[in-house]
Amino acid sequence: MAHSLPEIEKDALLLSAEDRARLAVRLLTSLEGTTDSPEEIEKLWIAEAERRFQELRDGIVQGRPARQVFAGGIPGTQC
Repeated sequence: MAHSLPEIEKDALLLSAEDRARLAVRLLTSLEGTTDSPEEIEKLWIAEAERRFQELRDGIVQGRPARQVFAGGIPGTQC
């Protein structure tokens, strides 16, 4: 079993993407002091993603092309 931080990081990076995501949720939860279980947090994120997708479909918000997002620009702003 890994004991040093570099060993733990190395082992964690060998996990599947799903297992790394679950581990990330558990680690973040431990920092936030929340009482929600990882499963509850996952449900909340799914609900948030569904809400955002519905806003996009209903025309409440507009999407931006990935090229624009990765370029870091929002037209009309100085961000």
